[in-house]
Amino acid sequence: MTVALTQALVEIERHVAGYGWDQQPRLYALVDTGELARTEPDLAAQLGLSADRDAPIDTLTPIEQEEIPEHVAIDEFLASIAWPDAVLGCALVVERLMLPPSAEANMPTVGSDEEIHDWVAAHPERQEVRLAVGVLRDGSRESAVRLRAKDDDSEVLSGADLVPGLAEALLATFGDTDEE
Repeated sequence: MTVALTQALVEIERHVAGYGWDQQPRLYALVDTGELARTEPDLAAQLGLSADRDAPIDTLTPIEQEEIPEHVAIDEFLASIAWPDAVLGCALVVERLMLPPSAEANMPTVGSDEEIHDWVAAHPERQEVRLAVGVLRDGSRESAVRLRAKDDDSEVLSGADLVPGLAEALLATFGDTDEE
C-alpha cells in the first residue's frame, strides 16, 4: 500500500504544481480506486474510472475536499476532521517558507507568530517550498517537497519523514485507528 500512497502523493503534488505557486492549502481524501469504482459508479465515471473495475487495493484515488478556511490555522482545521471508514488516507499540500538550520539557530525565540513570520520572510536564506504530505490509516506516510527556486518535477525531494510534524497531524485525523 506504501507504493500506492507514493503514487497518489506524486500525482497530487504534480496536479497542484500545474496551477503554479501562491496556492491555498489543499486537502485530499485517499480512497481505494477499485472500491470507489464499484460503490460510486457515477463519481468513478466523472474521474474516468471503469465502474466494473475489479482492482485490488493497490491504487488510491485522491479526492480533493472543500477549501480550507483562510482564517483557521492548519492545525486547528485538521483537529476538526473525522474521516469515514471508506477513506484509507489523506494528503495535504501547503506552501511555506523554510530556513536552513544555520539560519534557524538565529531565529528570535520571543515575539508573536506574525513577528517571527515577518523575520523568516525577510531572511535572505529563506526558501519558498510546497509541502505535500500523505498518510494512511495504518501509519504509512510519504512526503514531497518542491523548492520554488528549483521548480521542476525532477527536483522534487521525497521521503517518508521529510515533514514529520505534519504527517503526525494528518494521522491524528484518523483518531486511534492507526494504533490498532
